[in-house]
Amino acid sequence: MVSMKRLTDTQGSQVIAFVCEGNSLRAPVRLTGISKNTITKQLGDACIDYQGQTLRNLKCKRIQCTETWSFVYTWEKNVPAEKNGEFGYGADWTWTAIDNQD
Repeated sequence: MVSMKRLTDTQGSQVIAFVCEGNSLRAPVRLTGISKNTITKQLGDACIDYQGQTLRNLKCKRIQCTETWSFVYTWEKNVPAEKNGEFGYGADWTWTAIDNQD
């Protein structure tokens, strides 16, 4: 098991600010020396916390949804047999929903 460094609040805020300013995930790695895995985990935890606290009791009336298809690692037909069915290999869909708040 890989152990990940826990960032201080200052480091976490700095990493989130870098990405929110439009930088890639690799930019904070270069600027801070913090590993990409740690940064990804920090951002994921921050998003889960924010959405869990903020997206409650929404008064949505009309929602527009769309999906974006992509592949991870390789095309579905080229996934190695030992990785077949494993998360993170093959087809991937990202779903987006927008409420225009009329």
